[in-house]
Amino acid sequence: MELPKGVEWAAHALVVLDVAGDRAVSSAGLARVFDLSPTYLNKHLQKLAAAGIVISTAGASGGFRLTRPAGDVSLGDVVAALGSATPLFQCSEIRCQGAFADQKQQILASGLCSINQAMSRAEDAWRSSLSGTSIADLAKGLDDHTRTRMLHATGLEPDTDTDPL
Repeated sequence: MELPKGVEWAAHALVVLDVAGDRAVSSAGLARVFDLSPTYLNKHLQKLAAAGIVISTAGASGGFRLTRPAGDVSLGDVVAALGSATPLFQCSEIRCQGAFADQKQQILASGLCSINQAMSRAEDAWRSSLSGTSIADLAKGLDDHTRTRMLHATGLEPDTDTDPL
């Protein structure tokens, strides 16, 4: 299994938006923080906007902001927003082929095969873990120096009234 790199890019961008607080950050500013392609990052930000995770505002002071507190946005939300909500394991029911082709109806009537069940349990655990990790959880590990550098790279300055920097 390999997730698209856009998941990583989007998650990092959301951490930066959390650090920025209620201030909008342009896609170019977000891209500068990690030296990413603004065009490619913007595609993912638009998907996050369509999923209601971020809001985009136009204009000179426009950009992207989180639509809800970072503690209410999970990595599971990010994965789902970027089109990775389909099951990772696709059972092709090979147990109904070959020597067992004549028993296909009976086999299918017996329910999911044990391999499919095991893969589904593993994926459920993985998705549950992602859903239990918020953007705020990820941002908690950032020190003040890192937060300041993020803000400078986006073109913002620390807000001395709200940022403990």
